[in-house]
Amino acid sequence: MPTVYKVLGQSNPSATTATTLYTVPASTSTVVSTITVANLAGSGATYRISVRPAGASQTNAMYLAYDVTVGALDTTTITLGVTLATTDVITVYASTANLAFQAFGSEIS
Repeated sequence: MPTVYKVLGQSNPSATTATTLYTVPASTSTVVSTITVANLAGSGATYRISVRPAGASQTNAMYLAYDVTVGALDTTTITLGVTLATTDVITVYASTANLAFQAFGSEIS
């Protein structure tokens, strides 16, 4: 079972739009070590991050972070160690189009 350490996903989503950051590929498990949220603007913004098992429809139970504020021109780094199975999805949402998300981790296949 080889392990590949990599950037899992990068996204600069449209404002107030749930956007897929990463989907676990077929025949693969993933460990997400870190997610960063960078605010590219001069005013604070909020974000949401959720994990949707097997790509299920969003429910409140799936949120890792909900309407968390990231300051102007600042970056939030979240160290997780979240384990994901095939077809699990990380979804992000931003209050403005000025947030950039990145996920880092390892894929095991």
